[in-house]
Amino acid sequence: MHVILLLTIIIILYGAWEYRNHQRNLRAIPIRIHVNGTRGKSSVTRLIAAALRAGGIRTFAKTTGTIPRIIDDRGYEVPILRPHLTNIIEQVKVIRYMRKRKPQAVILECMAVQPEYQWICEHRMLKSTIGVLTNARPDHLREMGPTQRDVTCSLMNSLPKQGVAFTAEQQMFSLIEGFSRKHKLEIHQVHKESLPREILNNFDHLEYRENVALALAVARHLDIPEETALDGMYKVHPDAGALRLYRVQDDGKRVRFINALAANDPESTLSTWHKVRQIYPDPGTIIVLLNTRADRFDRSLQLLEMTADNIMYDYVISIGEKTTLLAQHYRHCGIERSKIIELGLTSAEAVYKKVFEITKETALVLAVGNMGAGGMAVADYFRQKSALKEKKSG
Repeated sequence: MHVILLLTIIIILYGAWEYRNHQRNLRAIPIRIHVNGTRGKSSVTRLIAAALRAGGIRTFAKTTGTIPRIIDDRGYEVPILRPHLTNIIEQVKVIRYMRKRKPQAVILECMAVQPEYQWICEHRMLKSTIGVLTNARPDHLREMGPTQRDVTCSLMNSLPKQGVAFTAEQQMFSLIEGFSRKHKLEIHQVHKESLPREILNNFDHLEYRENVALALAVARHLDIPEETALDGMYKVHPDAGALRLYRVQDDGKRVRFINALAANDPESTLSTWHKVRQIYPDPGTIIVLLNTRADRFDRSLQLLEMTADNIMYDYVISIGEKTTLLAQHYRHCGIERSKIIELGLTSAEAVYKKVFEITKETALVLAVGNMGAGGMAVADYFRQKSALKEKKSG
């Protein structure tokens, strides 16, 4: 009994010591930025970090995107190894790692989904000086829903109290504004129209206008000149799941492959599609490549419904783990069976060959669904083919 009591006291004292050390680490970092939202967190984190580095601020960042990374003050990336299941305690360890390198600013992408964990990440682990909420869309409804309002309330758990925050959310802004007044938070709404569209042409990948505008607003708040901030952003290394375009030519046919696998909710995917169609008004054969995951079947079904209602496609190629189950919903969604090509769990090469087989002269492939279950392998295969083409032409 005495041993158990002694161990309990030791654990409590150790926890108190760890907490005090963590608070000391936080106080040593003057600028702490917490980035949360439904979509675009990783991209915005990277863009803000690049802008701050360009502005001469010693900055470290952490993303939890497709591949979790720590980005150091020179823009180099350190992979985060997770031998066990993902745990929000990781944030404490990351801050300890960054603090040893004497940063002026740290930027952390929120890694929590559950509302209570989002609150802990902000109010116990980071205590940010600047909050960023990219958007609030109806996703992760099981954890944060069931409504978009519930999702917004959950995401607001990561906003600082009595600080300053920025958001590009439009539809739910009145709710965020009310929360800000209650907690004496200075909230700034950012509109994508504030950013000239031609600025996006300076990136070597496809960035969302609202993400760049949001990062630029944060940079301005920190007195970084706009031109300096943008120069830094143009050099940013995007997340592995960033929207990428690969141009491939084979057997006299030309294919544009749009890697939108990371935009895995219907609203973001549709936004991506509208953006792509603005850039390519004459796409040729339109192919939607839908990658399915066993644990995300409801999302696959939502994407299928969105495709049927909003995209003038020629073919839908379904790959991944649940294509047979998905087939039961084609008729309900109003999709003609003749336009469906089921490949299931197959090789990236087989997908590549099928795309060129159904392409007449030119094609635009919109790859959606998820990076997992073979999605990344397919995207990487098209990337390699595109790089090979560029090398030959060079």
